[in-house]
Amino acid sequence: MKHRDPKLFYLSMEVTVRKAGVRTHLALDEEARPAVLQSCHPKGDSKFSLQTRRGGLVKVHDSVLNSNSQYKSLLISARTTVDELIALLLNCYSSKERVEQFSLYEVNTDKEQQRKLHPDDRPLQVQQTWLPAHRCHFLIRRNPDYLPLSRRKIFWVSDLPPLPASRLFKTSIPTTNNNNNSSLLSKSQASLTQEKKQEEKIKQTTAQKSKEIQKSKEAAVARNKNTELKIWGSSSQLSNKNGHPSYADYENYFYI
Repeated sequence: MKHRDPKLFYLSMEVTVRKAGVRTHLALDEEARPAVLQSCHPKGDSKFSLQTRRGGLVKVHDSVLNSNSQYKSLLISARTTVDELIALLLNCYSSKERVEQFSLYEVNTDKEQQRKLHPDDRPLQVQQTWLPAHRCHFLIRRNPDYLPLSRRKIFWVSDLPPLPASRLFKTSIPTTNNNNNSSLLSKSQASLTQEKKQEEKIKQTTAQKSKEIQKSKEAAVARNKNTELKIWGSSSQLSNKNGHPSYADYENYFYI
């Protein structure tokens, strides 16, 4: 199948009903699963056959692929696209180049005109529109503006159009002669210095509050030292024989 169009072929299934003596032919689509279909019938009652569709012969001048070749005639189906025809030509020469590197042209020798076909166009249908009096053929050419996939992103980014003025951010910063990188760097440095100032301010306020709290604690301790210890209770309960309260008496009362 290296030199043939896969779309020219399809698989059919023949199912036989032995008792009735009836045979049914089914054309399978590309998503059909032959093994699953065969398991649905008794062994020997179904078989598969490779069938061909109607197609047409197209002649493509392919000297760009092989300098020793003038043209190549291929039998393709009516559903074969331009990209599939190019892929078939590359397979014929065992080329590992990508399909996107080439394009197919419709050339009219009498009128000295040529037209580039779309990748989804169908060459056999295009060929059927040619007039018998005109000499026309297909020509494959290499795309000069083709870039590999790894380089396309760089090409797209470098060729991006400028943003409209309505979408640009308007700032009150005066313009300078520096480039955009230096302006962005200065903005980032300014934001960093502003954040540092805010952090230092927060640290200062926190230290000041802690000092005030420490001072208030020290003042409360000093007031507690200066206050006299008051014992609630009668003099007879708190005094011993010498007239002074004992340690055991202090344990049984609350102090303020």
